[in-house]
Amino acid sequence: MDVILIPGLWLDASSWDDVVPALRDAGHRPHALTLPGVGSTAGASRTTLRDWVDAVVARIDDLPGQVVLVGHSGGGNVAWGAADRRPDRIARVVFVDTLPPSPGAEISEFPVVDGAVPFPGWDFFDEPDVADLDRDTRARWTPRTHPVPAAVPTDAVDLTDDRRHGIPVTILSGSADERGVREMLAGWPRFLAEFDALEDVSVVELGSGHWPQFSQPHRLAREIVAALA
Repeated sequence: MDVILIPGLWLDASSWDDVVPALRDAGHRPHALTLPGVGSTAGASRTTLRDWVDAVVARIDDLPGQVVLVGHSGGGNVAWGAADRRPDRIARVVFVDTLPPSPGAEISEFPVVDGAVPFPGWDFFDEPDVADLDRDTRARWTPRTHPVPAAVPTDAVDLTDDRRHGIPVTILSGSADERGVREMLAGWPRFLAEFDALEDVSVVELGSGHWPQFSQPHRLAREIVAALA
């Protein structure tokens, strides 16, 4: 199976480096992406979330048959936007510590510096998100973060095709099982409505922070493989 790996904010294709080997060993064909404008100043100020979705759709169109989309964090919005554009081509969407967004949802808001959103540093995030990233792990990955185009985090995701709800979905949650996910979504009715509209969804609790591809890549890879079985 062709598996398109979509990074979250500030990350490029290399963020999946420790996950890719196990996917290949299981017989899959992983395609890790670096999205437009990540770490680049050329045209970055004009790059939008739609450009990111377009890049994923283009990769889907380049591949034969069914594909799986894996989106980490803000990459989940990109994955779901692409699935909405090509619902007949998607065998499954795997969300890594994120959830399917509702129509018009944004990723989040972060400080903009010179037309881009730089990585704010690990201390910016809540302790549960980063508790399993030790000093060496942070030191390894911090130099591989990149600014992202300013518009992307606050652009609304365009979702118009209800056929997306029929795509099988796996949620690999860092710290919540399905009950916990539902409790969390109770405060966001639009997201809960999107979740409830899914016809085939499973939630797996990883027991990790927000970046399992860094803190427990082998477990993450195993769960992705299991989701595709």
